[in-house]
Amino acid sequence: MDRVPALPVKNLNGTGPVHPALAGMTGILMCAAGLPVCLTRAPKPILHPPPVSKSDIKPVPGVSGICRKTKKKHLKKSKNPEDVVRRYIQKVKTPPDEDCTICMERLVTSSGYEGVLSHRGIKPELVGKLGKCGHMYHLLCLVAMYNNGNKDGSLQCPTCKAIYGEKTGTQPPGKMEFHLIPHSLPGYTDSKTIRIVYDIPTGIQGPEHPNPGKKFTARGFPRHCYLPDNEKGRKVLKLLIVAWDRRLIFTIGTSNTTGESDTVVWNEIHHKTEFGSNLTGHGYPDPNYLDNVLAELLAQGVSEATLKD
Repeated sequence: MDRVPALPVKNLNGTGPVHPALAGMTGILMCAAGLPVCLTRAPKPILHPPPVSKSDIKPVPGVSGICRKTKKKHLKKSKNPEDVVRRYIQKVKTPPDEDCTICMERLVTSSGYEGVLSHRGIKPELVGKLGKCGHMYHLLCLVAMYNNGNKDGSLQCPTCKAIYGEKTGTQPPGKMEFHLIPHSLPGYTDSKTIRIVYDIPTGIQGPEHPNPGKKFTARGFPRHCYLPDNEKGRKVLKLLIVAWDRRLIFTIGTSNTTGESDTVVWNEIHHKTEFGSNLTGHGYPDPNYLDNVLAELLAQGVSEATLKD
């Protein structure tokens, strides 16, 4: 009797055109039918470049320095909430009969924070319009929103996310290094690679964090990230440096991966942590990545205009 050949069942890792659940079910059914199955081993992601000697590591052209540090510090002294709100709004004498999307009361009535929050000089029925976007809210509601944030002198419209002032975050102290290595990323064979190394140690949460005075963890540091060394890649690096200085790259929260709370997590600015493959979605090639991260930086108030200041 001729031997039945083993049939390979591939793509169990989800990197090919066959959905991993379908491939897995195929394997189970073949086993149940007595057919031999040859399972292919899932490829491993290439997280790091080949070894690089210190003499091969160079500064990034057009970018000053190779390192940024943030020291242990609390937020700057809080600014008067009423003054901040008044700086960015225009009073509305006759507000429209529509909802204030902060308290969900009508703008023609008093703020839902009446009796809960009081500020000298701000009556609960006062309504203001934000200067750039034109969205309207009770002034008392804007004060309440400001008091619930970083109190850094900036406001962010809750409707359209327009930023007024300079937005800062709650990133804990750490170090950001950046340099050039003589290897190319997939999809950028004509360019060298910018390597960014973030390092944040464990510490104690400050007053701006979820649980002040409690220890926070910092898993997976130092974290290595990669950009192509071309004009757009260097622009992204410069903007990431601004975001780092404003404490916007990381924050303290709950990990989406492990569910651990009170730990350092990414803060809505995606990075590529996979050097030579894209099995996890955090690598290259990814032709849209640079444009996507520029849009994410813009959403945090970090734009090309920042570099001209």
